[in-house]
Amino acid sequence: MKKIKLKRLVLTFFLLPSLLLAQHTIKGVFSPAEDYNVVLLYKSMPTVSNYIASSEIKEDGSFQFQLDSTMTKGIYKIVYAIPQEDYNFDVIYNAKEDVELTFNAETGVTFQKSFENRLLASYTNSMAMVTQAIANYYSQQNKDTIALKAIFKTQKETQENFEKTAKGSIVFQFIKANKPYIPKKYVDFKTYVKQLKDHYFDYIDFNNKILQSSSFLEEKMLNYVFGMFSKTKDEINNYKDNIDVFCTVLKPTPLEVKRILLVDLWQQMVDLNKEAVANYLAETYLMDIAVALNDQHLLNGLMVYKDTSVGNEAPDFSFEMTKEGKKTIKRLSELSEYKNYVVVFWSTTCSYCLDEIPRLQAFAKTLEKGLVKVIAIAIEDEDIKWKTLKLNYPEFIHIYGKGKWDNEIGNSYGVTATPTYFILDKDKKIISKPEDVEALKAWFTKDL
Repeated sequence: MKKIKLKRLVLTFFLLPSLLLAQHTIKGVFSPAEDYNVVLLYKSMPTVSNYIASSEIKEDGSFQFQLDSTMTKGIYKIVYAIPQEDYNFDVIYNAKEDVELTFNAETGVTFQKSFENRLLASYTNSMAMVTQAIANYYSQQNKDTIALKAIFKTQKETQENFEKTAKGSIVFQFIKANKPYIPKKYVDFKTYVKQLKDHYFDYIDFNNKILQSSSFLEEKMLNYVFGMFSKTKDEINNYKDNIDVFCTVLKPTPLEVKRILLVDLWQQMVDLNKEAVANYLAETYLMDIAVALNDQHLLNGLMVYKDTSVGNEAPDFSFEMTKEGKKTIKRLSELSEYKNYVVVFWSTTCSYCLDEIPRLQAFAKTLEKGLVKVIAIAIEDEDIKWKTLKLNYPEFIHIYGKGKWDNEIGNSYGVTATPTYFILDKDKKIISKPEDVEALKAWFTKDL
């Protein structure tokens, strides 16, 4: 009898570690499977994401993460492509249940298993339906005030019911923060829109660590800045006003969190070529944050972008030229023979460059003499291939940019990809920054 008891005790002892190690899973299926290779799992915190594990995506698109007892509840991110900051989605993990999902780039993520994630999805869909009903009412110029009051009543009850269901869970933080402004009586469309804008941030706690760890605050910020427009102001001033309102709401928030949100907003404006707005955001808010955090990298990036914005004088640099067998040192600012100058940063290891540079050359040859001079700056790790390829473009001024991404000229122009184009006027002011050679050709064609 004692031996039997001892065996059971030993068995339990060896089973205990496995019970501690194997608690819950996050698993799912990506489709189409052939588009994905691996997924990464991160535990998301307010200012940083900690790597947890990776999982290969099988031929059927399935993946699985096994979570042990050390995995605490909170917000986790699943990353499925690069750049990681663009290709990921949030998962709520409460350390009490498994999570099962499917993902498709067209339709997004759908949760098959997980009370909290499914509840949030249900809430989002339900509130979207009510919001659509309100939009339909106003768009049809409906005069039935009772009908509108009924919609607002449904909206209020829907919000309350979901809050009640979510009470005590992580998802409650999101449902509460997303609570919309709901008028207590009939209001016309103009009044309703103004009230929505005035009360947009009423229920959002920017110091809530769960919200800070998720993409929620970023989404609310972008929806406000890009979605709340006044017809009495132009686009640029609308953006500036919305940024001012958002930054006022953001005042009590820790600097590190402010930095994350506002850098993301700044990058959105940069990507949309809204230079005036990006520079306004930088000069009014972000530079002060960078100084306060002693973030020299951010401060330098903001200043370089400002200095290379359209309308500013292009950063000057020197280069070697050979004329009639004699080598001389010239500066960009000293050039004066052409109406325009195209500064192109390229690389012999860049496939896009090897496609576009010949097209740039062919186009330049079609322009009248004295109109354009191309200054081709090759940012390279070594010059062997460049020395050969540059001979194909004798019309260009060629500069070897030693150090690749650490090249002084490239850094002064904020170059992070090749090819990158700048069009300068005769005074070396930046007048356009076309995305590719086709945009460059279109600019000159339009100008001519």
